Order: sequence, then C-alpha cells, then structure tokens
Amino acid sequence: MEFQDVVRRRRMVRAFHDRPLAAADVDRILDNAVRAPSAGFSQGWAFLVLEGAEETARLWAAIAHGTPHHTHVYNAPLVVVCLSHKDAYLDRYARPDKGWTDRDEARWPAPYWDIDTGFAALLMLLTAVDAGLGGLFFGIVPERVDAFRDAFAVPAAYKPIGAVAIGYADVAADRPSASLRLGRRPLREVMHRGRWRPAAEGPR
Repeated sequence: MEFQDVVRRRRMVRAFHDRPLAAADVDRILDNAVRAPSAGFSQGWAFLVLEGAEETARLWAAIAHGTPHHTHVYNAPLVVVCLSHKDAYLDRYARPDKGWTDRDEARWPAPYWDIDTGFAALLMLLTAVDAGLGGLFFGIVPERVDAFRDAFAVPAAYKPIGAVAIGYADVAADRPSASLRLGRRPLREVMHRGRWRPAAEGPR
C-alpha cells in the first residue's frame, strides 16, 4: 500500500473479529514499533504484548475497559500496552556526551519518554493499516493502573501511556466515534506559516 493511502485510511476501529493474526504481521507490527525516534536514542519504552483471548481477557478484567457499545473491542486478537520509562532518559542525558551532569527532570521541555512511546504506538497503528488490519489506541484510566500493574507484574518505573488493539475490523459492528461529526479542522486554522496568524486573518 502506498504511504499516503496508509495515512488516509488510518482510523480508530472499535470492533474486531476474533480471527487470529498471521505471525508475520504481528512480528512486523512489533518490529516497526522500535523504529520510532527517541531522544538521545534512549529507547525508554517497553511493550506488553498480549495475544489471544486468554491473555487479553486478563487485561480487560484488570482495566475494566469498554462500555456496552464497545464490547466488540474485546475480540481483538492482539493488544500491545505501551509503557514509557522516564529513568532511561534521565540516565541517558546525565552521561558525558550529553553535557548534563544530573538527572534533573526540569531540564526537559516536555516528557519525551511519553512522546517517543507515543511515536511507537503510531507506527504500530500505521503498520496495521498497511497489513489490512484495524487498530485502536486507548488509555488506561488512572484508577485502574495499579490493577493493571498487579495483573501483569509491571514495575512501577514503567508508565502505561495507552494500549493498541489490533485485529480484523468488524465493519458491521463498528461504531465510529461521535466526535468525528466535528469534522477535521482545516489547514488554514492550524498551520501558521512564517508567523502566528489568528484564524480571522485567513490563509497566508
């Protein structure tokens, strides 16, 4: 599939068939995740890979995810929980080649450990589209994080920024988000070339 087609076809799928995925597709999705950029090549991420109903059911039970309108997401044969590891970045930038001598988090303009892990999640979603599959990125609500950690023995140093569910889309059961009715914001409202221009000024 052409790259531009992958980008245009990417959307959040909330209903899946329970049909297993080809091992080659799973391997490519996971391999591409670690191709994401990371500051200082810190690679401060980890991925909990759950395949099949037995493994994914433990996740759904732990995080109590979903509503009666979205229970078809439980059929996804692959769920990858994306975890960021802040200490990997703080340690990396305290090394001599980076010029810092401490691990002060205040030096960071944004939490790159979360951002880079998000990049990895997006690469998985795009790879899924290229393989003819559907994908969904969803969060774990804060009050369920401890239950998630307990269920899978995830160390406290690793923060779940979200998870990616992947499988064959069940088009008949899928219900796109009502938020899509808002429409995509036009480029003239979000792109500011050369200087910031209020929307009232229109395009450059």
